[in-house]
Amino acid sequence: MKRRAVRAATAIAAVSAVAAACSLSDGDGGTQQTPTVTLVTHDSFLAPQEVLDAFQRQSGIKISVLKQGDAGSLTNKLVLTKANPIGDVAYGVDSTFASRALGEGVFEPYTSPEADRGPQRYAVDPEHRLSAVDVGDVCVNVDTGYFATKGLAAPTTYEDLADPKYKDLLVAEDPATASPGLAFLLGTVAKYGEAGWKDYWTRLKANGVKVVSGWEEAYTKQFSGSSGKGPRPIVVSYASSPAAEIGDDGKPRTKALLDTCYRQVEYAGVLANGKQAENARKVVDFLLSQQFQATVAANMYVYPTRQGVDLPQGWAQVAPLPQKPQTLPADQVQAGREKWIGEWRTLMQ
Repeated sequence: MKRRAVRAATAIAAVSAVAAACSLSDGDGGTQQTPTVTLVTHDSFLAPQEVLDAFQRQSGIKISVLKQGDAGSLTNKLVLTKANPIGDVAYGVDSTFASRALGEGVFEPYTSPEADRGPQRYAVDPEHRLSAVDVGDVCVNVDTGYFATKGLAAPTTYEDLADPKYKDLLVAEDPATASPGLAFLLGTVAKYGEAGWKDYWTRLKANGVKVVSGWEEAYTKQFSGSSGKGPRPIVVSYASSPAAEIGDDGKPRTKALLDTCYRQVEYAGVLANGKQAENARKVVDFLLSQQFQATVAANMYVYPTRQGVDLPQGWAQVAPLPQKPQTLPADQVQAGREKWIGEWRTLMQ
């Protein structure tokens, strides 16, 4: 989707684009073309169609959603196609991969007029190439019913997870293939430091941690607290996950351990070398708007970055945003990520 080699190719591409475009009334009985902006995102993206339609009516821009796996897969695809991008704007590169995307020049600078309403709190780039759309802290979750039945106190800390009384109860995602797995690994690096995180994982391994490729397998197939009714009552998931596990009594069946959280922020940005930069900027504005931000909790189980946006009823009780999550500076993540993943793989073999 880039430009040409010769003028004839450009002309043909332009004609094709016009022919494929939707049209709107221009108010005089004629038509005007509706530009379509391709939003490249992760598989978990979900927005109410009526909200997307309202944006189209207001802006005259249609959003076409192109999903590309989880945050890691999305970032890899954006890097590989940066010279000839597969879309115009991207949403879903998170704080564990943001430094890689920035280092590869995937995004171009843009400061949204909506950014000063909260998203600037999570800024990672002085050039403003990325705007924070949501926060979805990765935390260990527990099946509270399991522990009540067993008469065993649920774990609360990283150290508890290595305690023999919780042997063979934890399932986590592979940090090489899943962003929550990477966030959990980074959380242990932040907690125990360069000198201590490998010893901690050695203890987790000895305590029977099970590692699977992705969140869906871990949460829906291995975790006993989800609808999958798996065998393990402790899982690496999100701070907001308990909001999706409300029982008939109105109470959550699971709980996030807020002392095991790593802050994960998802960003949007205009793709460098894209063909619709001006319209792509308007889509970034939309993702930061009150209209879109009001949908992210109920639809994607993440927290909005915009201030003053109401959360679904009960979230403050069942899915509070962690106040002191683990974090690492973006440059430290960039410098250490691949090394830590490699060392983790060697250790866990």
